[in-house]
Amino acid sequence: MESEQANAAASESSVLGELQGKRVLITGVTGFVGKVVLEKLIRAVPDIGGITLLIRGNRRHGTASERFANEVATASVFDRLRVDEPERLDTFLDSRIQCVTGEITEPCFGMTRARFQELAAETDGVINVAASVDFREPLDQALAINALSLRNVTEFVQEAGDIPLVQVSTCYVNGYNRGHRHEELVTPAGRGITRDPDGTCRVEDLIVTLQDRIADLRSRYSGQKLQEELVNLGIREANRLGWNDTYTLTKWIGEQLLARNLRGGSVTILRPSIVESTLEEPVPGWVEGVKVADAVIMAYARGNVMFFPGRRRGVIDVIPADLVANGIILSLAEQLQSPGRQRIYQCCSGSSNPLRLDEFINHVMTEARENHQAYDHLFYQKPKLPFLAVNRRLFNTVSWGAGIPVNAVRRGLQWLGRDAELKTVEHFQTTMKLATTFGFYSCPDYTFHNDRLLEMAQRMGDEDRRLFPVDARRINWRRYIRSVHLAGLNGYALKERKLYRMKQRRNRRRVA
Repeated sequence: MESEQANAAASESSVLGELQGKRVLITGVTGFVGKVVLEKLIRAVPDIGGITLLIRGNRRHGTASERFANEVATASVFDRLRVDEPERLDTFLDSRIQCVTGEITEPCFGMTRARFQELAAETDGVINVAASVDFREPLDQALAINALSLRNVTEFVQEAGDIPLVQVSTCYVNGYNRGHRHEELVTPAGRGITRDPDGTCRVEDLIVTLQDRIADLRSRYSGQKLQEELVNLGIREANRLGWNDTYTLTKWIGEQLLARNLRGGSVTILRPSIVESTLEEPVPGWVEGVKVADAVIMAYARGNVMFFPGRRRGVIDVIPADLVANGIILSLAEQLQSPGRQRIYQCCSGSSNPLRLDEFINHVMTEARENHQAYDHLFYQKPKLPFLAVNRRLFNTVSWGAGIPVNAVRRGLQWLGRDAELKTVEHFQTTMKLATTFGFYSCPDYTFHNDRLLEMAQRMGDEDRRLFPVDARRINWRRYIRSVHLAGLNGYALKERKLYRMKQRRNRRRVA
């Protein structure tokens, strides 16, 4: 009976039909979005042939299997499955998850050539979520993981027979470009990068230039000073070329490498905007770690900031993680169904269901004022001060005027024991640090469009739109921010993680 029901569901769903019996390799599963994708595949695509997880070892857990068992399989994202279908979850993890120790930044993923070829031969599609999402990552590290690693991914999908690849990027590869930003390759806002007639840019020369500048710093500095200089180099180069930060520059370079090296290949670039807690699945509000908007929310909740640069009527483009995961899965199924094309989709809300910055702030402040006691890990007390968004020019004027003597003032207040004034200075420093990292995202001069993503979902059919929704118009922003996101931030991101003991037989999971 279960087999008949599964076959019936697959016949109505293009996604379930295309993924039936297929083995998919996923990178980046130790991260937030990767976990949401994995959980959705296990729960919603029961007849998938198998999932290979490429995971690098770390200091605590040297192999992929150990790291998966301790950092992924124990995550609360699987709580719904643990309650509703515990036996199926156990069986799936035991029989259809293959953990492979590898490093995406190394040739052949750090494996022997023979093992690399063997892995490619048994893979039907790739979802690449692996990335460094630190906006101020040292340039060498960001370049390696966000861009150069895609040469290795390209080799893998070609070795496997030009299998489909879904590359998770970001809407913010659009950089300093203004206005309406559509689902297409991005021309830099800055100058100095040659664009070819096919729309791609010659990033190979840029990569060489960046590597030369990295090498120069390595010849002159070491230790912590070298890391600081590499961070500063990344920011300078990003700003010069038309991006706010190293993350978005290197993600753009990665997109260009794929577009140039996989011409005629089956590759979809899926660009989310600001990814936040889940809207509905597996549960409303699931989130891991503090995301872009959350850092500012937390600073306000703790009384550390009261003003921030922002365009109050500008659109802050937020998208729940489950809609992103659904877009990734739909994209893979589409490439399996209709291979041989390059596609770009933006998973965002700005054009279809815009959320203004002032609305976002008002929802947070209202919930804090009316119900702060419900968020014991977020609000230690009722916030006493309002949170103001001021225009960038005014913010820069105030911060420049106040910032010149700030360190000297701080030391003087410490020496005098002036605690109240010292706290004010420390709050100002917190504001400056947050503004340096996140200020660009709260002052939008752009609107991201997702027309092609919605058209693709429409083509996939009614059942897939029900199982894998991507339409941001389903979001009620008041409910999402006040009842879903703040609760998720309090209950998941800021709460001590609950660990689940795995059964001993789990040690027999397929490893490589």
